[in-house]
Amino acid sequence: MKNTFGNALTVTLFGESHGEMIGAVLDGIAPGILVDAAYIAHQMDQRRPYGAISTGRKESDTVKLVSGVYQGKTTGTPICILIENAEQHSSDYAEQQFLPRPGHADYTAMQKFHGFSDPRGGGHFSGRLTAPLTAAGAIALSMLKKKGILIGTHIARCAKISDRSFEDYEKDIGLLEESLFAVLDPKKSEEMQSAIEEAAGCGDSVGGVLETAVLGIPAGIGEPWFDTVEGLLAHALYSIPSVKGVEFGTGFALADLRGSEANDAFVIENGAVKTRSNHNGGINGGITNGMPILFRTAVKPTPSIFLKQDTVDLRTMEQAELKLKGRHDPAIVHRARVVVDSLTALTLADLLTERYGTDWWAEA
Repeated sequence: MKNTFGNALTVTLFGESHGEMIGAVLDGIAPGILVDAAYIAHQMDQRRPYGAISTGRKESDTVKLVSGVYQGKTTGTPICILIENAEQHSSDYAEQQFLPRPGHADYTAMQKFHGFSDPRGGGHFSGRLTAPLTAAGAIALSMLKKKGILIGTHIARCAKISDRSFEDYEKDIGLLEESLFAVLDPKKSEEMQSAIEEAAGCGDSVGGVLETAVLGIPAGIGEPWFDTVEGLLAHALYSIPSVKGVEFGTGFALADLRGSEANDAFVIENGAVKTRSNHNGGINGGITNGMPILFRTAVKPTPSIFLKQDTVDLRTMEQAELKLKGRHDPAIVHRARVVVDSLTALTLADLLTERYGTDWWAEA
């Protein structure tokens, strides 16, 4: 099993939902990077569950950096991130160990690991593992900000309720950074949260679509063919539990346009090359063109629901009925947005390190 992503800057993920600890190792990072503990805590807060729209599992998610940081700055050696699990209710999963949840990784995990995987709370496949990714991503986000590169994600759609699109990128990204429920139109926040609560009251769940913008990325980043910016970002984003779709720029709607409509005309603006539109989402030929990177991520409804579902008993190989116990999110789209930001930052930091080297990060 491979648990490492990246080339020049890599992140390795480890742990299980109900194990003692979860964590990540960030390797290949430049020395001398300021590690802001307050900012890491802020990012962890954005992933934290709250209210009736989230799971009842409330972890403190205190981040421990046990290597690679000295006197508040990176040393250039691997950073080991540890987060304690303290709120496990493992008994909730004892009866359903051999009753795989429809839509979840329970069955495929058993097939992959011949029944030796930890089944409690989804084990290594749990969304719980996005906590150390968020902590690692906070370090990458800080690095990018120092270089004038900003990343922001909002809930473009949830339970069929749509938010407005990005308008003023820098202003909107700043707004999202301080928002626990990341929408650009405040009126939509209450509507979406009410829809999530309604689904939860029925024992059901909802999904949504996240829209991400990256501002300030220079032109010329990425590789043609196999290591395109779209390909590497999609690779990272599909690691997030319940992500089932990624599209860039105008995405699938491009298929309905003519070339004269879909092409982004080049213009000179303040002495720099820009494009008049951004249907291609800031990427041509797999390489950044200097315009904002824009993409959307589809998040399916949380598979762990409290309605009765058909499944199979893997001990008897007979049909069975599942009535779930435990604490589960009726929606994860609002918590996943900071994970999208984090993986976007880690992917772009890796690409920029490959392009310019580690010392580029230390330059003012």
